[in-house]
Amino acid sequence: MASTEAPEVLRYAAFTGDPAGGNPAGVVLDATGLDASRMLALAAEVGYSETAFITGRDEARRRFSVRYFSPLAEVAFCGHATLATSVALAERIGTGALLFDTPAGEIGVDTVTGPDGKVRATLTSVPTRSRPAEAIEVDATLAALRWAAADLDPDLPPHVSFAGNDHLVLAAASRARLADLAYDFDALTAVMRTHGWTTVHLVWRESEGSYHARDPFPVGGVVEDPATGAAAAAFGGYLRTLGLVTAPRTVAVRQGEDMGRPSDLTVEVDPYETRVRVTGQAVPIP
Repeated sequence: MASTEAPEVLRYAAFTGDPAGGNPAGVVLDATGLDASRMLALAAEVGYSETAFITGRDEARRRFSVRYFSPLAEVAFCGHATLATSVALAERIGTGALLFDTPAGEIGVDTVTGPDGKVRATLTSVPTRSRPAEAIEVDATLAALRWAAADLDPDLPPHVSFAGNDHLVLAAASRARLADLAYDFDALTAVMRTHGWTTVHLVWRESEGSYHARDPFPVGGVVEDPATGAAAAAFGGYLRTLGLVTAPRTVAVRQGEDMGRPSDLTVEVDPYETRVRVTGQAVPIP
């Protein structure tokens, strides 16, 4: 029988060292008595783009079962909520390796305390994959975004990329285009639901090792995500598939800047490995 007691919900800002930045996530460290409807209701009450729920644990092995809920639906995997949960656990049971069993698969996380005393976490994604987006997918998305085909970077073709969830990756030709985001919420929701995408990952390439990103998330009931670890992992797989990574390298992704919640995601890509590593900080929100 599901518990009727309200569990404690922790609140963390992920991919930042500043509680006023990053992407807020709810974390419930003990959700063993909650059913899916109660977790969904709690996520809606919290109101963040995602809340993570630990539904099972083996602390001796540092292994945990985790589910993720947006205010509107369950999501197979969420990077920023994984980061927040990892840091919350590390602060209570000590830093080190953690293992999460998620609906998307097994996610390993390494946690360490940095010189500033704050915990950093590195998640290793499930195997990534990426395919060219079809014209019908791109055209419908551009219409919902109110973008033109000329707004896209021809050197970074549209792809549907996966790292636990599917994300449409679109590269803007300029930073100004990325900054000017005023999309049709209902139209983009419909397109994303039709194709099963969790976010649309909009990027602009500042340099080979530095990108800016924005992630509309209307299917979760949120206009935009300030930091999207799952999309960053999928983007790493995208770069690998395009052959833009020919040796192990680290890519910096800056997200949330245009929302006033700057976030920094570090993406490690190995051309010989389909899994991608994503690193960042998380701090409690007072």
